[in-house]
Amino acid sequence: MEVKIIKNSISKKEIVDIAKKQFGDLVKAVVDVEQEIIAIGGEMHADEEVALMEQENSKREYTWGINLYPEKKGEELIEFDSIINIKPFCNNRSRDVENPETREKIKIIINKLVVER
Repeated sequence: MEVKIIKNSISKKEIVDIAKKQFGDLVKAVVDVEQEIIAIGGEMHADEEVALMEQENSKREYTWGINLYPEKKGEELIEFDSIINIKPFCNNRSRDVENPETREKIKIIINKLVVER
């Protein structure tokens, strides 16, 4: 499936459709916390990160991999888990997003761009 860059918004229904074509109940996404955009639809977070870097000039220190569960709400919507999150140069040594400010920024961006339409 082609990676989509989301700058304005995407509906939960669209994300559900993407999930059904790929992993069933989840969609991999990469959030650029500097530009406040996301990439979705890649088979791997790395594919989405590369798309952001090539198409939007994103920088690695600002890209974070997450999984979205579009049929869930609240805290269950976002899972902070990706190999691309292992960034010792950013003091992030696990697949999780360890910095609370970064996690909060990701949540704000997702809540802004993923809408109920």
